[in-house]
Amino acid sequence: MTRSMTAFTRQEMQQPWGTLIWELRSVNHRYLEPHFRLPESLRDIEGHLREALRHAVSRGKVEATLRFVPEKSAETLQVDSTRLHEVLAATRDVRIAGVEMQALNPLELLAWPGVLVESTLDMREVKQQALVVFRSALKDLVAGREREGLELKQLVAQRLDSIGVIVAEIQKMMPQILQAQRDNLQQKLYELATGLDAERLEQEIVLMAQKADVDEEVDRLQTHIQEVRRVLEQKGPVGRRLDFLMQELNREANTLSSKSIVAATTRNAVELKVLIEQMREQIQNIE
Repeated sequence: MTRSMTAFTRQEMQQPWGTLIWELRSVNHRYLEPHFRLPESLRDIEGHLREALRHAVSRGKVEATLRFVPEKSAETLQVDSTRLHEVLAATRDVRIAGVEMQALNPLELLAWPGVLVESTLDMREVKQQALVVFRSALKDLVAGREREGLELKQLVAQRLDSIGVIVAEIQKMMPQILQAQRDNLQQKLYELATGLDAERLEQEIVLMAQKADVDEEVDRLQTHIQEVRRVLEQKGPVGRRLDFLMQELNREANTLSSKSIVAATTRNAVELKVLIEQMREQIQNIE
């Protein structure tokens, strides 16, 4: 399926521990060029992200940005009961030894090292869910590229139809054009070369007619048109192949223009070049 290299998607997941937000955008590029913007706490999953992207996309500049907004309630202060009991046991030992002590202040107990601990968020689950959301966003990005690719395919097909009409018109006109050119050349040569051998004149006429013949160019144009249609129906990346075919089509259009002997052929050659350039601009966005 023909895919565009231009797309955008945004995926969000909310959990009790926070919110994950992925934004993926891609534009055309000759190769696959990924750029990841990740929070430092999630930086170590980048390898898995690159691997998933490489399997889903083959060309394009892809920017992937992850935002992680933790819930405030996800990180709380908790009392380490074991440590608290150890501190209380130590105070009882002091009393047994006969040392007078004032009543214990709860705030002082909480200030004792190790009694009050911060409940940290389990980042393993966050990383796992970040990968899940990324794969979902990547799937949506590919679907967007496929939708736009279908539109590009239709635009290219429309211009191929127009090129086919022009090529058929040139093919239809060529016998009459060549005959008119032959008659014109023959008349001029007979007027300019009254002493020239008749057989030599005929050879010159045939040689000039051969130089103006564009049958080979027309045949190659038709072959390239068929090949473009075939490539558009292929699966997988086809952009580079299509770009090469645009160069070949343009080459034949230039040759056709250089061999032009009447205004109608020149006009058709110019129209061909315009259509080919329009296709080339669309194909620059095809994966």
